Amino acid sequence: MKAPKRKLKVLISEEQLQQRCRELAAQINEDFAGDSVHIIGVLKGSFMFLSDLVKHLTIDVSIDFLGLSSYGTSQETSGVVRMTSDLALPIKGRNVIIVEDIIDTGLTMKYLLENLRTRMPADIKVCTLLSKPANTREDVPLDYVGFTIGDEFVIGYGLDDAEFSRNIPYIGVVDLEDED
Repeated sequence: MKAPKRKLKVLISEEQLQQRCRELAAQINEDFAGDSVHIIGVLKGSFMFLSDLVKHLTIDVSIDFLGLSSYGTSQETSGVVRMTSDLALPIKGRNVIIVEDIIDTGLTMKYLLENLRTRMPADIKVCTLLSKPANTREDVPLDYVGFTIGDEFVIGYGLDDAEFSRNIPYIGVVDLEDED
């Protein structure tokens, strides 16, 4: 299988991403000063953001991952959330921060928050790299937001296009004017 050939416009540069990771980490460090947090990365899209974010955390951090899917290989959510892999560590009594790549409709995050709350964490916060409020169908609390974007299909920096393009070091939007 070959990657789709796309002409991209840079929406958020690598430098902007790194600066915002530092700013979000500083806010988390301040909010949890003297405490620890358990970071949960939502695979696959959050891996680059999570990696860059935790490099700047000075508080005690533990990390786990889980997999969710509501897109498959499509550019639009199916509306059905499926857990593809669960946590390896218990979260009962812990301060949890969910790290997500993008909040689009809010359906996936609503599902995840409901699931994780049954596991009785002490606190649960949401940190998302991107928020796309134009598509919101379920309001979910967003405690840390990297960037708010419009209704555009974005790829790069962990976000994919049919499982490709996650390795692009910036956030790009497909230039539809140059598409065939």
